[in-house]
Amino acid sequence: MLLSYRPLRTAALLTCLLTAAGAASAAAQYVAVGSQLPRFGLLKEGSHRYLRFIRTADSNTPIDIWQRDIRFENGRMQIRQRWDAIAPVPSVKQIDSSFEIGTFRPLTHERVTTKEGKRVVEGFTFAPTRITGLPNLAENTQKDIAVTSPEGTFNFETDIELLQALPLAMGYEAEINFYHPGSGAPSRYTFKVVGSELVAGPAGPVDCWLLTTDYNKAGYIAKFWFAKGSQLMVRNEGLMQDGRLLVKTLID
Repeated sequence: MLLSYRPLRTAALLTCLLTAAGAASAAAQYVAVGSQLPRFGLLKEGSHRYLRFIRTADSNTPIDIWQRDIRFENGRMQIRQRWDAIAPVPSVKQIDSSFEIGTFRPLTHERVTTKEGKRVVEGFTFAPTRITGLPNLAENTQKDIAVTSPEGTFNFETDIELLQALPLAMGYEAEINFYHPGSGAPSRYTFKVVGSELVAGPAGPVDCWLLTTDYNKAGYIAKFWFAKGSQLMVRNEGLMQDGRLLVKTLID
């Protein structure tokens, strides 16, 4: 009996160890602000445009054209965005964000929104544990903002470029502290590579990694498709509060 028991006990122990090792390898990797990002080199100078539209059972309603430009200037990376909206009312939003090269650590963020003849200027500066208003930006409506963070935080308005610079692979999970400039407090979010799919791209089907996140909302799921190789985002889908599907799709 003793000889037959030991192999069973050994096998059970080995199973437990393998299970624990698998759980450990599946744990989300925390992306620390200021650390070198393994695939930062995939971020290339250039412009990309996305169409944002709302999909229902019987219609597709366009919202805006969303342009994102990456530039490397004066020892920094700049990401400039422009949103030309037709719905719900015509508007233009322009964003200019700066970052530390190699780490994607956010430095400054400026946002100008023009709608119905009104122009709103917002500017922010990121420090290791604090986000404050840009003091010398003319007409800055966020000049007095001061948000503390117990840890460094990434800029949520440039999430797709940050995700592009991570080591995407099947089973990879990233835990990221994000702050959306002008909103409440920073928070950690988990993004998971859950599969591999072909999706439609501007020049035909694109083999993509499928990422998901719940944005810390129970029962919610948003999906991102990043092209294998370049890791450029090709498509993004997420449900709106009214149940309609918001889609962002690469058009160039």
